[in-house]
Amino acid sequence: VQLQASGGGLVQAGGSLRLSCAASGSISGFNVMGWFRQAPGKQRELVALLRNGGDTDYEDSVKGRFTISRDNVKNTMYLQMNSLKPEDTAVYYCAGDPVYYAGTYHSDHWGQGTLVTVSS
Repeated sequence: VQLQASGGGLVQAGGSLRLSCAASGSISGFNVMGWFRQAPGKQRELVALLRNGGDTDYEDSVKGRFTISRDNVKNTMYLQMNSLKPEDTAVYYCAGDPVYYAGTYHSDHWGQGTLVTVSS
């Protein structure tokens, strides 16, 4: 299954964006899906995880502002981002069944990144 992220763009601080991660096949086989981001000069970091049972994990700085969801019928995962801040500027990636080891997340199913730029 290939993943393709979209929905990034330029937005002013305080604004909103919704990212989409469309799959070439069924996403129902993924036990976990996640959004990650990489800012210039920084390592890729977890933004949000969504498990099949509905449990979610969010990076502390996005809690209360970002919401991860998935639609198994449309085979698409979403990241609703509200109250955006300049420090949210990064390339955002989606992944299926990411696994954390050796200090970072790994996945056989990474989507290409979509750039989010938040101006102050």
